[in-house]
Amino acid sequence: MVISIAHLGPVGTNAETAALAYAHWLEENQGQPSLLCPCPSIAQTLHSVARGDTNKAVVPVENSTEGSVATTLDTLWQLDRLKIQQEVVLPIIHAFFSRGTSLNGIKTVYSHPQALAQCQGWLQQNLPNVTLIPTNSTAEAIQKVSLEPTAGAIAAPRAAKLYHVSILVNHINDYPDNCTRFWVMTLNPTPAVGSRISLAFSVPANIPGSLMKPLQVFAQRNINLSRIESRPTKRSLGEYVFYLDVEGNHEDPNMIDALNALTCYTKVIKIYGSYPVLFLKETDLEQL
Repeated sequence: MVISIAHLGPVGTNAETAALAYAHWLEENQGQPSLLCPCPSIAQTLHSVARGDTNKAVVPVENSTEGSVATTLDTLWQLDRLKIQQEVVLPIIHAFFSRGTSLNGIKTVYSHPQALAQCQGWLQQNLPNVTLIPTNSTAEAIQKVSLEPTAGAIAAPRAAKLYHVSILVNHINDYPDNCTRFWVMTLNPTPAVGSRISLAFSVPANIPGSLMKPLQVFAQRNINLSRIESRPTKRSLGEYVFYLDVEGNHEDPNMIDALNALTCYTKVIKIYGSYPVLFLKETDLEQL
């Protein structure tokens, strides 16, 4: 059986690179062939799995420079049945592309908002007066460059061989250790030994101590939280959903006890899964 994997397209996005790396891992470790299925947005990528159109989805959840990907978190809160199978941590390298031969004369720069934000220091120093235009993906930005001789795009270096556009400057990230976490989402995860659990919850009321009590559940059991943040529910001003990454395994009795206790202090709780983490290196991407 061929596993279909949805990702943000078109060809050449960082999401596609993460999906390719995961597909390569599946082939090597489980002998499982895969078919990549590009989608026009992150939300549609997740909905394709929820509808059963694809088996899995690879979506970005957090960047080390710019923080969490709000679209992913908000969509997952709406989709109750999706679970995390695995996490893929991808090193992010940005390059500057153009049909021109130098930065002189560049008037417009296209890229995904995350990429623009991750390179804002370089842009301010080298192209302070250009117009920045966000696109749905870095690959879409590359496509626009072919039509505009005074335009540039920020994308992964891999896009050079895919779209035959020259790299003018490579490694333009503001921070060299830039990386993004991607979640592999599915309706029916296979059992795996996980080192991290991700969940989200809302609290019964916006009153003193309403957030402290759920967090104390983990503190009292000496369980570490590696990430916590809030997102608006979009129903009422001041009403939030809280997202947590918890270090530990779902089979640990101490963790089971904590998750059971958490239900006493939350209104709605969604456990997205316990999953292993696959860390990729820049050299791993050269074979993709």
